[in-house]
Amino acid sequence: MRKLVSHLIMTLDGVVQFDAVADSIVRLRDTDEVLADFFGKVAEEDAMVLGRVTYEEWAGYWPTSEVQPFADHINNVAKYVASRTLGNMSWPAGRGSVTLLGDDVVSALTKMKQQPGRNIGIHGSGTLVESLLHAGVLDELRLEIYPVIAGTGARLFRAGRSPKNLQLVDSKTTRNGVVIATYGCEG
Repeated sequence: MRKLVSHLIMTLDGVVQFDAVADSIVRLRDTDEVLADFFGKVAEEDAMVLGRVTYEEWAGYWPTSEVQPFADHINNVAKYVASRTLGNMSWPAGRGSVTLLGDDVVSALTKMKQQPGRNIGIHGSGTLVESLLHAGVLDELRLEIYPVIAGTGARLFRAGRSPKNLQLVDSKTTRNGVVIATYGCEG
């Protein structure tokens, strides 16, 4: 069965949307060590799930990006979008299919996981990741934790949610202090 795997960049204080410290994150992430690990995981995926905001941002950036090999992967892989407000969607330059998941995202992703294929990746989309984690659909939570404190910004885990047990599957620390942690998610 396919796994649903999230990939998130996070600061030490749990922030996943971090405009104030974006330059620090980019500088630390732009190393062969961090990117090789990330690209290796992405190569295991043949489908991608995006929330509405991530979809809109990426559709405007990646079709003309020269950041390889990720640009080719994003542009050519099947993309599924979780949104209640988007209507007509297409990926610029007509590369890779784009499908709206519909109102029952949990059911749609559960069915996708049962189909043949490689893993399904979720990139960014922190609100969606948190929802899928608590719905029991997410199989792996992969975090690149950067030695930066954002102070403000959207956090991955909101207060008031029920507790959730995770199992550390893999971890490594890069030379520049980035911790790459992969957690298995219990259903």
